[in-house]
Amino acid sequence: MTLQGISVVELAGLAPGPFCGMVLADFGARVMRVDRPGSRYDVSGLARGKRSLALDLKQPRGVAVLRRLCAQSDVLLEPFRSGVMERLQLGPEILQRENPRLIYARLSGFGQSGSFSRLAGHDINYLALSGVLSKIGRSDENPYAPLNLLADFAGGGLMCALGIIMALFERTRSGKGQVIDANMVEGTAYLSSFLWKTQKFNLWEAPRGQNMLDGGAPFYTTYRTADGEFMAVGAIEPQFYELLIKGLGLKPDELPNQMSMNDWPEMKKKFADVFAKKTKAEWCQIFDGTDACVTPVLTFEEVVSHDHNKERGSFITNEEQDVSPRPAPLLSDTPAVPSFKRDPFVGEHTEEILKEFGFSLKEIDQLTSDKIIESHKSECS
Repeated sequence: MTLQGISVVELAGLAPGPFCGMVLADFGARVMRVDRPGSRYDVSGLARGKRSLALDLKQPRGVAVLRRLCAQSDVLLEPFRSGVMERLQLGPEILQRENPRLIYARLSGFGQSGSFSRLAGHDINYLALSGVLSKIGRSDENPYAPLNLLADFAGGGLMCALGIIMALFERTRSGKGQVIDANMVEGTAYLSSFLWKTQKFNLWEAPRGQNMLDGGAPFYTTYRTADGEFMAVGAIEPQFYELLIKGLGLKPDELPNQMSMNDWPEMKKKFADVFAKKTKAEWCQIFDGTDACVTPVLTFEEVVSHDHNKERGSFITNEEQDVSPRPAPLLSDTPAVPSFKRDPFVGEHTEEILKEFGFSLKEIDQLTSDKIIESHKSECS
C-alpha cells in the first residue's frame, strides 16, 4: 500500500485524531495508538488497523518510553491543546532533536497560537469561528451544524492527514521532518474557500437559506415523499432542470423562469405537493437512470444494499459484522487494504510494540510492575 513502511505514533484523543490515524492505517501505515491506562475499550470507534499501547504519560518514565518510540518513528500525531506536549517535555524541539526525520503533527481546535489556542471547544465551536456555521441552516431557523462532520473530520482529521502526506513527500527531498499545525477552525475555513471566492458572483447575496445552494432554490433541496421518506434534488443546469420538470409531470410553460428567485418559495410549495403524492420507491422508478439529478435520501440501513454501492463495493464488513465505508479514494495500483479485524482493546499490543522498539523483557516487566504500562493481552487472547 501507499504508506507501507511508515510508522505512526498516535496519542489517543477524540474523533479528529483517531480518524486521521485510521486514514493513514487504511493506506498502509503502521499506526500505534498510545492509550491512557485504566480503561479497556477505545471509545472513538476509529481504531481500524491500529495497535494499542497503554502508557501513562503523567509519569516521567512514561514520557521516556514515548520518546524512545518517537526516536524510531516517522510520524507523531498529537491531539492536545497548545502547550500540553511542552509541559510533558514532549514538544517538537525535544523530539525532533532526537529524531530530525520525525513529522510532528499537531491537531487541535484553534491552532498552536492565538488567544483561543488554549481554550476548550468542539466541532460546533470551530465551525462557528470559521464563519461557515453562519451559512448553514434554513432562513427561518438558527444556524445548525451538520452533525460533527465538517470541523472534526473534514477540516480537522482529513486536513491533518493531507498535511502528513505532504510532509512525508517533502522529506524525500530534504531528509527532514517538520511540524504540522492542523486546526479545525482554519481547516474548515479553507474547505469553505468556494464560498469566499464566489461572493462576487452573487451566489450568496440573499439571507441564509434563500440562495441557490443553501436550500433556497426549489431545484436544490430535499422533499418529503408519500411514505415519509425523502428525495434530494440538485437540478441546477437547464437541461437537468428540464428533466426534473418532466419527471414531476409539470408543464414548463405554466411555471416561472427557473432562476426567478422571487418565485422560488411558491415553486418549492408546488414541487413539495407533487413529491408528496408518490413514495420514495416510486420516485426512484421515475428518476433512476436519468440526468434529472434526483436521488433518494438513503438511510444507513438502505445505503449498503443500494445497487450502485453494491456494484462498487463501497461498504465493507469486518469480522464482527460491523459495516463501514470502504476507504477512499480508490487508487488503481496501491489501493487501501483496510483491516477486517475487530478494533484493538486498550493495551492489547503493549508488549508486542515495546519489543519491536528494542525494549527488553526485563524493562517491560519493570514498567508493568511500576504501572507505567498496561497490557491486556491475556484478556483479549
